[in-house]
Amino acid sequence: MRYLTAGESHGPQLTAIIEGLPSQLPLGKGDIDPWLRRRQGGYGRGRRMVIETDEAEILSGVRAGRTTGAPVTLAIANKDHRNWTEIMSPEPGGEPRKKALTDARPGHADLTGGVKYRHKDLRDVLERASARETAARVAVGSIALKLLSELGVEGANYVSSLAGIETKVPFSWDALEAIENSDLRTPDEDAAAMMRERIDQAKKDGDTLGGILEVRFRGLPVGLGSFVHYDRKLDGKIAQAALSVQAMKGVEIGRAFENAVQPGSRVHDAVYYREGTYARDTNGAGGLEAGMTNGEELIVRVAMKPIATLMKPLPTVNVVTHEAVGAARERSDTTAVPAAGVILQCVIGWVLAEAMLEKFGGDTLPELQERVAAARAFAQSY
Repeated sequence: MRYLTAGESHGPQLTAIIEGLPSQLPLGKGDIDPWLRRRQGGYGRGRRMVIETDEAEILSGVRAGRTTGAPVTLAIANKDHRNWTEIMSPEPGGEPRKKALTDARPGHADLTGGVKYRHKDLRDVLERASARETAARVAVGSIALKLLSELGVEGANYVSSLAGIETKVPFSWDALEAIENSDLRTPDEDAAAMMRERIDQAKKDGDTLGGILEVRFRGLPVGLGSFVHYDRKLDGKIAQAALSVQAMKGVEIGRAFENAVQPGSRVHDAVYYREGTYARDTNGAGGLEAGMTNGEELIVRVAMKPIATLMKPLPTVNVVTHEAVGAARERSDTTAVPAAGVILQCVIGWVLAEAMLEKFGGDTLPELQERVAAARAFAQSY
């Protein structure tokens, strides 16, 4: 499978084209739009989330509620575009355009992207670099999650910590409803209350906050990915997908950083044979060994830096005059940590769905389901 997205933050729409989905996959707006709403939620979001009420329009590749095997095209309208029509027009003239951005924001793509593509109006950079682009990737990823669910794989995400405040309640699959009902995507209401206070203070200070997200999947068959080439290792693909999301700066699988300071006897997961199958009592590896799924729960933790747009801007340089100025201020969030977990589940879900098709093949969902079931049965009896 593969996909492309296109579109700018204040352009008319975001577009995605997906190729390689098997036919006969049940699919409709009801499988996509709830994920778009989850992405827009969370305490600490800005006014843009009020303006946009994201919905996906399915333009090709689905008929009568099922994929046909042809490329699937998705479109998500930017409602705010009506206020930016002249500014974002592709027609020549009208330069310098209104709302030109020349005061590069530290930590953003502005300055480096301007140098790379030789733009002096840094809006030519920020419009595509904006995390608004992740709406398209969530729409794409929601379809991957739908495919995984049809293959017996379930995913979840939650906020492990925000601004140094840790969730003390351990993750449980039984807590999914509590996580979904939380505006901070944590089952720990005491931690959530402290997080809200910290977010409120950061907003007053004109500052932003980051955090750590955890994404989990269960039901993955043994052997997705491969050890035989560097570019087929699944952990490498997952890390690339996670770090491709705006503001993500670190990834660990399982207890990677904790394991780094422990002896091997306390790190590796002992293997047993019980009731005719292999079993582990621990999961320090986070479900991946040597670039392959081992049948245990996949656990991915991702560090998100604070958003680069500050309402109390840092010092920077105007790229036209080279004078010292305060960084530009665009409409932004105080934090988007809760939403980031939703995005990460979708982009990692895509990697896993891609790995399923790579290993098992098949042009239709029933073929794929049969092959996955056979692989699970073999792993049980090996």
